[in-house]
Amino acid sequence: MVVNFKVFKKSSPNGKISVYLGKRDFIDYLSGVEPVDGVILLDQEYVDGGRIVWAQLICSFRYGREEDEVMGLNFQKDLYLVSEQIYPPTKKMEANLTRLQERLVRKLGANAIPFTFTFPQSAPSSVTLQPGPDEAGEPCGVSYCVKVYSGESETDVTHKRSTVSLGIRKIQYAPTKQGRQPCTVVRKDFLLSPGELELEVTLDKQLYHHGERIAVNVCVRNNSNKVVKKIKALVQQGIDVVIFQNGQFRTVIDAVETQDGCPINPGSNLQKVIYLKPELENNKHRRGIALDGRLKREDGELASSTLLTSPDVRDSFGIVVSYAVKVKLYLGALAGELSAELPFILMQPKPSERVKPMPSESLAFEELIQEEKGNEDANLPLKA
Repeated sequence: MVVNFKVFKKSSPNGKISVYLGKRDFIDYLSGVEPVDGVILLDQEYVDGGRIVWAQLICSFRYGREEDEVMGLNFQKDLYLVSEQIYPPTKKMEANLTRLQERLVRKLGANAIPFTFTFPQSAPSSVTLQPGPDEAGEPCGVSYCVKVYSGESETDVTHKRSTVSLGIRKIQYAPTKQGRQPCTVVRKDFLLSPGELELEVTLDKQLYHHGERIAVNVCVRNNSNKVVKKIKALVQQGIDVVIFQNGQFRTVIDAVETQDGCPINPGSNLQKVIYLKPELENNKHRRGIALDGRLKREDGELASSTLLTSPDVRDSFGIVVSYAVKVKLYLGALAGELSAELPFILMQPKPSERVKPMPSESLAFEELIQEEKGNEDANLPLKA
């Protein structure tokens, strides 16, 4: 049986430093985050000259367009979550290595140094804000990378030729259990008019996966003397940029407006189901909507809802994403409108976990890892 086992590799421009990772997506389970474990390969002649090599786990928060950075202005903040001296080693090699680390260390030799970085508990998820069609440069949002470089200190200005920066993502997957079915009832009475208008909205479930259709059950009971002329249902994406005091934004992702069953006259009732489908396909050119953190050469997807252990546990670098369905009843210019809102969760399902066997020991090193020149982020298949 042949099983593909990917290793992600990136080398510095001078070829003296290389980073190997078994994966680039690290899952936040709320109770903890998967550690970032990999191997760094150093050229012995290069480091014998007294060079010091550092490795860092960096969270970058870009809050402004790169093309607007002029006269020393910088719209990006970097948070160094972990910073360690890799060479000369300051501590013994860890004994509890992963299977991939053990295999790479055996194959790469004595110059291979394993490392393990741990995310802080409150580290934000990877989120990208979609740039406009005419915008260039790095998009706004939260991103992570593993950075390895040669320098005198951990705050030294790095040289591009001796620096490796490999992007990774911190992600969340949907819970395995559904929550309580969302439902709300709102009423409106009118000055100098008897009776009231009642709107009941129910979703078929609380948790949706990307690409699923949302069934919105709308029930209108008109006990007033007003007339409902049309109904509109929409999905809103909420973005809370925590670092800014007024950094809350809402964008309509999908909307349906209908007059089917209208007008709803006094004393009449209406019950109907409206279907909505939030997806990126219809919002590719809409600037500012939140997307899941993207790596190179990958298609984007709407950002997943941000799950928090508590509403107060928010990292200042974070972008909190939420979704809600809103239903509006339009009564005309004088009577106004009545609206109801229901939050829901939109996330990726967790992929099925399958045990990936390690490559066969009989394979030569050249068969396991093949350098791809000109490819900065190489997906190197290991076959067993």
